[in-house]
Amino acid sequence: MATELSIPTDLLPRDGRFGSGPSRVRDAQIQAIVDAQPTVLGTSHRQAPVKKLVKDVRESLAALYQLPDGYEVLLGNGGSTSFWDAATFSLVERRAQHCAFGEFGAKFAKATTDAPHLEASDVIEAPAGEIALPVARDGIDVYAWPHNETSTGAMAPVIRPEGASDALTVIDGTSAAGGLALDVTQADVYYFAPQKSFGSDGGLWFALVSPAAIERIERVAASGRYIPETLALANALQNSRLEQTLNTPALTPLIMMREQLSWMLDGGGMDFVTGRTSESARRIYQWADASEYAVTFVTQASARSSVVATVDLLPPVDSTQLRSVLRSAGVVDIDPYRKLGRNQIRVGMFPSVDPDDVSALTASIDWIVERLLT
Repeated sequence: MATELSIPTDLLPRDGRFGSGPSRVRDAQIQAIVDAQPTVLGTSHRQAPVKKLVKDVRESLAALYQLPDGYEVLLGNGGSTSFWDAATFSLVERRAQHCAFGEFGAKFAKATTDAPHLEASDVIEAPAGEIALPVARDGIDVYAWPHNETSTGAMAPVIRPEGASDALTVIDGTSAAGGLALDVTQADVYYFAPQKSFGSDGGLWFALVSPAAIERIERVAASGRYIPETLALANALQNSRLEQTLNTPALTPLIMMREQLSWMLDGGGMDFVTGRTSESARRIYQWADASEYAVTFVTQASARSSVVATVDLLPPVDSTQLRSVLRSAGVVDIDPYRKLGRNQIRVGMFPSVDPDDVSALTASIDWIVERLLT
């Protein structure tokens, strides 16, 4: 019986958390929260200790991405869902084009399509497990797509569409930021929440914005369009420059993120973090390609994500049964995305995940399957 299986301890990952978001949190991040008492926790976000915290995070993000002159780091309350609404009001002037190849791209497309002040969006779709790419068309002033689709484990290149003229490229980096390489000059807005590669809690959004995006934000704000105050990116721009947010932010995510950014930069910056994620990805895809019962869901090799791997399991291997055995041994959060409805595992491989733990995970899976099938 599956419930009677006990994976040998020396085979198990040292840390069994492989969530695709929220992701694994390093012990040093928890210690950073402890160390923030009493100097930061419980302090007004208008006061120096919190403003320094925000400044440290903004400067560290700028350093991690080596932002060009004129680019700025914005932040605001809410998560990626809030940013979709903010972009709908504050970035799109008339019409957006969206590439939808999973949940995140489709939800942003719905937000702009449903907006009464905008023309219906141009949506380019691809089936789950594949990617869609933007195509320059007349009348489009924002091109938007996810860098990494968390729900399917497919990643798309971040390259301005040829012929896009002065339209903005607005990239969802929620599960990509801090884990996938990026030429930031190819994006005007690269936005993300902190609960993936940055090992933090949700409740905030961040955006790396170009001078062109800043000009668009200011122009739309001055146009007379109604924009709810909490969704006005002009407010976020003004407050970010003051090292604060419009209203009181959650402080623990900022503390956790500052510690994670310090770890990333001390390790070597983007080369360090992408080296870890790429190695984890190499190991899991190599395992799946060699397996008799596991098949990588994303068939196009260049579209296989280095931060979220999705692997189909062939009958008679049952994902639910497999995950139950793993969970009993402390290996958790490799559930497939619920709306896909596949016999699948989904493995988060963000920078905090040691590649050796990925190898231990696949070895543990092989151990379980061998016994379930005999």
